[in-house]
Parts: sequence; structure tokens; C-alpha cells
Amino acid sequence: MTGSLFRILLRIALPVLIGLGVTVWMFNDEFDATTLSEINLSWHAIAGIVLAMVFVVGRDFGLSWRFHTIAYPELSWGRSVRVDLMCAFTSAITPSAVGGSALAIFYLNREGVKLGRAATLTLTTLFLDEMFFVIFCPIIMLVVPFDELFGDVGPSGFMEGVKIIFWLVYAGICVYTLMLFMGIIAYPRWVSHKIKQMFMWRWLRRWRRGAFEMADNMIHTSIELRTRSRRWWLNVFGATTLSWFSRYLVVNALFWGFVPEASPLLIFARQFVVWVVLMVSPTPGGSGISEWLFTEYYGDLIGSASVALILALTWRLLSFYLYLIVGSVLLPSYFGKRNTKKIEL
Repeated sequence: MTGSLFRILLRIALPVLIGLGVTVWMFNDEFDATTLSEINLSWHAIAGIVLAMVFVVGRDFGLSWRFHTIAYPELSWGRSVRVDLMCAFTSAITPSAVGGSALAIFYLNREGVKLGRAATLTLTTLFLDEMFFVIFCPIIMLVVPFDELFGDVGPSGFMEGVKIIFWLVYAGICVYTLMLFMGIIAYPRWVSHKIKQMFMWRWLRRWRRGAFEMADNMIHTSIELRTRSRRWWLNVFGATTLSWFSRYLVVNALFWGFVPEASPLLIFARQFVVWVVLMVSPTPGGSGISEWLFTEYYGDLIGSASVALILALTWRLLSFYLYLIVGSVLLPSYFGKRNTKKIEL
């Protein structure tokens, strides 16, 4: 157990070091102390920071509400909040391309949810998140001019690269969502059978165990989801939407406080692009890449590289470093003596 904690502490240190390293480099390259006078820490700016904190709470309330709803009655509100915070912590210390949501199974199980049901619930939350992106991308494209969303911003070739990554990742999300829909809603037994057949191939044997578990979980998830009412679906998807909207509105609040003349709709829409692109970040929690992407992508709306960098750092403090701190405080409760009860199967 001590070894596990030590490895996790190393994982915590890695994203912090990457983020700080890139930040120092950006400060050295772009920050001009004379531009500090451009930042007016007025009551309006402070109100913007406070509003951003409110949206951070909204993000966690939405996900906790979703955990509480899908795991009722096993998961109380307090336990739901703890699972949400630990999932956010795991996402912050693992590469975005890998994702930290898989450990939700472990956290749910440690909170008293049986292992098989925990896997089913995790698959459900994954499907809901993917559905959010599939549904809202066309809406964003309809309400925000394409030239403004993917305008000529950043260094040469920057926007072309962002555009290519965005569409490739979004296409992958659509394919994955369709697979999940077929597997847990439409034809679970057929999809489960095909997955097991595919992973019987010799060159896929090393992943067979995980694939077989996922195939079985699809059937269990389908059985559970087919009994759910329309009201239940509205609740869990509403909670998912609340969480993602709140996550995006953190940046809107910061712009409202420091750059109020910028278009709120465009700021919100660009957050959609940012989070899709960060899904394939190779660094833990998007460390380094997030700060750089923010300053380049929003630079045309801010006008000052120094102000853009400070806003990027404030955004990361609220959406990343905060969860590293909270998760580090909660971590002993999952690995310490007081939570060594037998995991339920």
C-alpha cells in the first residue's frame, strides 16, 4: 500500500512540474512586467473570479448529482461528492488521452457499490459524457460562425492544427458513442458476442480479459438502463450538461471580470473546442498544453499575451490544481487504515 501511495505522489508531482515548467517558459518568453498595469483588479474583476468559483462548484454539483442518481440508493450525496472529486483528481494525474474515469469503478466500489454494478455505472457515465459532445457540437457550429470559431489566431499553422485535431477527435467520439449505444442500448448481446469473437484472435490476446469484462458489462448496463424512466434519463443527462456547461463557464466568468468586451458566446464555444482537443493530450491533465493552447487560442480576444497568460493560469488553478490539492487530501481515506474494509464483489 505504501508503494501505491508513493507512485501516486510521483504522478501528482509530474503534472505540476510540467505545468510549472511550461508556465515559466511562457512567462520568460511573453510576460512583460510593464503590462501588469493593464490588469485592473477592480471589484468587477474580483466578482468575475468569485463567479468562476461558483461555476467550479456547479461542475462538481452536476457530476455528484449524476453519481447520486445513477447509484441510488447505495451512494449518498456525501459519498457522491467524494467519488466526483477523486475522479477529477485521477484525471489530473493521468494523461488526457488515457483518461481517469476508469478508476471511478474503484472509487465507487470503495464507497460500498458492488464491483459489477460499479463497472456498469462507470460505463453509463462514459456514455452520457460522449453523448453530450455528439449532441452539442452541431449546435455550437450552427450558432457560432465557423470563421470566428476557427479563425486565424495564434502562430502560423496553429489554427489548422487545432482544426484537424478537433475534427479527428470529434469523429472518434461519434464512432465510440455509436459503439456504446449499440452495445448498451440497441444490441448489447450481439455487440458483446462480436467483441469476444474479435479478441479471440491471437494478436489481441493480451487485451482479452479486459475486453471480455467490458463485453459482459455492456449486457449488465443494458439490462439496468432499459428499466429507467424518461425522467431518470432527463435527470442524468441534465446533470451531465450542467457539469460541462459549468466547466466552460469558468472561462466566461474570468473574461467577464477582466475582458468584458469579448463575446461571451464565442468564449463559450471555443471552450468546447479546447476540451475536445485536450482529450488527446499526452501529458497528465493536459499540463503545459492547456496553458499554451489557452493563451494562443484566446489571444485575439484578449489582445495582450501577458494578460492572456495570467487568465490561463487562473483558469488552471480553478480547473486543475484545485483538484490536485483536494484529491491529495482525500487520498489517504482510500488507501489508509480506515478504508480497508473488504471490497464487495
